[in-house]
Amino acid sequence: MSDIANNEDMYNVTMTPLDNPSRSTCFAMMSLRQIRYFIAIAETGSVSAAAQAVPISQSTLTTAIKQLEDDLGVTLFSRHAKGMELTHQGHQFLRQAHLVLASVDNARRSLQQSTEAVTGELTIGVTSLVAGYYLADLLARFQRIYHRVKLRVVEDDRDYIEHLLVSGEIDVGVLILSNLKYLSALNTEVLTFSHYRLWLPPDHELLQLDSIGFKDLLHEPLILLNVDEMEQRIRNLWAPAASKPTVSLRSASVEAVRSLVSAGMGVALMPDMTYRPWSVEGDTVEARRITEVSETLDIGLAWRRGGARNPLIDLFLPVARESLPVRHNHANS
Repeated sequence: MSDIANNEDMYNVTMTPLDNPSRSTCFAMMSLRQIRYFIAIAETGSVSAAAQAVPISQSTLTTAIKQLEDDLGVTLFSRHAKGMELTHQGHQFLRQAHLVLASVDNARRSLQQSTEAVTGELTIGVTSLVAGYYLADLLARFQRIYHRVKLRVVEDDRDYIEHLLVSGEIDVGVLILSNLKYLSALNTEVLTFSHYRLWLPPDHELLQLDSIGFKDLLHEPLILLNVDEMEQRIRNLWAPAASKPTVSLRSASVEAVRSLVSAGMGVALMPDMTYRPWSVEGDTVEARRITEVSETLDIGLAWRRGGARNPLIDLFLPVARESLPVRHNHANS
């Protein structure tokens, strides 16, 4: 094994403040070993379990994480009787920590054996909405690096993909993480997210408002996307409103929703990852924020926790982390 793998403490990582990532001034220096300790706790949910996974003593692990938090100036975990839970800033840092390790893994891979020697089969589970926006680029990127690995893709509903992950019939899932039920049996990692925006036809009167709330939509016909549990998600977003939405149409096609909105048949509440300002007919679609909606649609990875697993998963994860960057909002606020 190379010195890169053996001497992680000699490598310092420079990161920018979590509360202002645009600042160019660097403020913390940390070792790759600290980052790995942090990820281990984030994935296992406790210091004791992470200490066994690393492996290292619990006291050493606790000290390393405390120093990491002190260096960053933020609290990464909330401590409670049942274990450790990531704070909001902890979730932000986890994403960056994975990107750091992915870059190091890629550098190590380029110095070590050729990927020609890597063979086998990797089974990937994906839900339909995610498949349409992320799968092709991800698979192409992985196949360019590991072209002798056979990829098998299973596309189905979230609950079935989750069942196959837990049972070990699928190696890794790329899916919407918001509604997962068996979190105790799975490792999950959010790779990207989408805010929700209201889609409106051009020249709609609501576009003249400085802000739009649910009260402004009481008499607007709503077009619902009913694929990948999206209808239930949208209804849940509407739950705090004083009244239920007036649903006029449903469709399993994002393009159909886009065309219907642009044609003036109604409005739609949709995740930003699906937004494009024109329909297939060339008509435009406007998008605006709803003041009461702050939730995001989280897309990422899931794989079975504990037990033997396909070693190809450890090659797939860093490629996926680089292939699914955090998206910026496309819609106007």
